[in-house]
Amino acid sequence: MAFEVDKKRLRITGITFGLLLGVVLTVLSIISFYIILSTTSVVVISSAPFIFSVLLPILLVVVLCFNFRKKVGGFWTLREAATGIFLMFFTAFVIQFALRDQLFAKVIEPHMIEKTQAAMTSSVSKFLKESKTSPDIIKKKLDEIQGEFNAQKDVTIGRQIQGVGISIIFMFVLAIIFAAFFKKELQVNNPQA
Repeated sequence: MAFEVDKKRLRITGITFGLLLGVVLTVLSIISFYIILSTTSVVVISSAPFIFSVLLPILLVVVLCFNFRKKVGGFWTLREAATGIFLMFFTAFVIQFALRDQLFAKVIEPHMIEKTQAAMTSSVSKFLKESKTSPDIIKKKLDEIQGEFNAQKDVTIGRQIQGVGISIIFMFVLAIIFAAFFKKELQVNNPQA
């Protein structure tokens, strides 16, 4: 017989931690955006998205998973951990979609992509010119950047739905991976068996 986590507590805690995670991830991505706009250093422009979109979020999720497990009793099975962590990720995804993708990107900073493109183009161009790179290579690199940003501008409803579907699958797989690391089952010794 194993310890069972209260399912209501698991859901409430998952949603609560998901709200926290979503707000923090939104703030981190906005900070990253403004850092990119405020610098001309290629190193900073290249490293800021990694630090604010990958490194800090992973550290935050690890801390939240430890606290999540503690909050639901200190023990949970792989299935309970995966359910709770997926609920946390999904709630964070919804919060980010609402705050960052809709409110910030469409209302507060409607020209976010263009500003990011201008900052990146300027810093890469400056870096390549200082490195005495040939004009043909500079033009080729700037055309690549332009193509990447043009792909971000032309987003259809179909591509958005496809992106949401892929994100949900990715969150599920990620939840299972984190659950495998953070599961902790209470083993009860039954002398009658």
